[in-house]
Amino acid sequence: MIFATGIDASIMMLSITDPLQFIQAPPFGLKPYSDSAYIASSALSQFNWGPMAWMMFAPAAILIGYVTYRKNKPTQKLSDNFSFLQGNRPGKKVLRVLIDFLVVIGIIGGLGSSIGMEVPRTSRVFSAVTNIPNTIWLQLGIFFVLFVLLGLTVYKGLNGGIDRLSMFNIYLAVVFLALILAVSPTGTLLADWGKSLGVLAQKFIPMSTNIHPSPTQQDTIFYWGWWLTFMPLMGTFIAKISRGRTIRQILLGMLGYGVPGCFLFHAILGGYAMWLQRTGVIDLVSVLNHHSQADVIVAVIATLPLKKLMLIFYAISCFIFLAATISGAAYVLSSFTSTPLYGKEPSRFNRMSWVFIFLAFAFSLVLVGGFEVIQTISVLAGLPLTIVCLLVLFSIYRLVKHDRELIFTPTELKNTDRRQKYTVERKFAVRGKLILSFNNYHNLSRP
Repeated sequence: MIFATGIDASIMMLSITDPLQFIQAPPFGLKPYSDSAYIASSALSQFNWGPMAWMMFAPAAILIGYVTYRKNKPTQKLSDNFSFLQGNRPGKKVLRVLIDFLVVIGIIGGLGSSIGMEVPRTSRVFSAVTNIPNTIWLQLGIFFVLFVLLGLTVYKGLNGGIDRLSMFNIYLAVVFLALILAVSPTGTLLADWGKSLGVLAQKFIPMSTNIHPSPTQQDTIFYWGWWLTFMPLMGTFIAKISRGRTIRQILLGMLGYGVPGCFLFHAILGGYAMWLQRTGVIDLVSVLNHHSQADVIVAVIATLPLKKLMLIFYAISCFIFLAATISGAAYVLSSFTSTPLYGKEPSRFNRMSWVFIFLAFAFSLVLVGGFEVIQTISVLAGLPLTIVCLLVLFSIYRLVKHDRELIFTPTELKNTDRRQKYTVERKFAVRGKLILSFNNYHNLSRP
């Protein structure tokens, strides 16, 4: 659910088109279209979807999980987790409302941008399969089908709806990647991927601290703004489904599943597109520059066997990916905007209202058109959340600093009376590591 909600269908599209954009103006001053440019462009694409992206979700996930499970406090809104802003003083109330307002606007802007990017591409792929003209009416029809699918999923809620859709989504994506890997030059793709990972490890710090204006830097800024808009959404979602996990487990889960999962898409989809361009099978850069990203995707899939079937497979995968992301976002935002729930799920009317808002905003972006507009919306929505993220980190520091039971030495742990208070999981999470929840030690240590 974490991967399906946090990534959405964008990775199935941008993992193909981003490297093609970068090889025209590669990073590190490399010559365009050179062998090094291909490898560096792939490395930069993975950098934008790698550890830096996933770790932007971590602060909110840790704070919300800590307050919810360690402090046993209800936390429907992100502002509920800021201990230093609690109380009835007018200034604190205003700050809490402002934070929640920025969170809601950020999520709408980020997710609306995602939908605004993906529906036109899905429409273009569907048009290539059915020969139906790719008009605004076709896109409107896709919005309607998406609304119906989301209605069924959100009506079911977290269990039996979002979870099942997410699992189906992952299986579908894995099968699609496996089919492409089976018909592509596997050895070449894997070898180039290994080289790109080497460049990523070597240049990670320079790419993270690049202050020189360039097309690649602008693209990274767009991604950082985009990831920040997902920070409250993903932090809440990860915390809600991580009860009983240590913070170490949550971080390793995001780094161990999220990052390699993204890298896999870039290795196969991006690697195959780069191979097509490099070997002269098709000039994808020309298609990208003179047509659109959607046309690039159609051109890439058209080189595969059973292209009609593969186009259908691709469109369905994108559609399910997108539905899983919107479902998770509607669930979280409906919690933010509900009266106290006391452990219950938000009302179905509230959840469906947010689905409608997401789709309406995304449709307005489709009408305006242009990837540059969507990039601008994402950056503007994500920029204020930089301050919110700093407040999250500050709140974590304050809570941990004053929680004396979280940090103690192995010698202290040997005390039998104290040891009975903690789980086996906590036993392995000592020496300064944090944990979200714990139960009776003996209950979990039974064979």
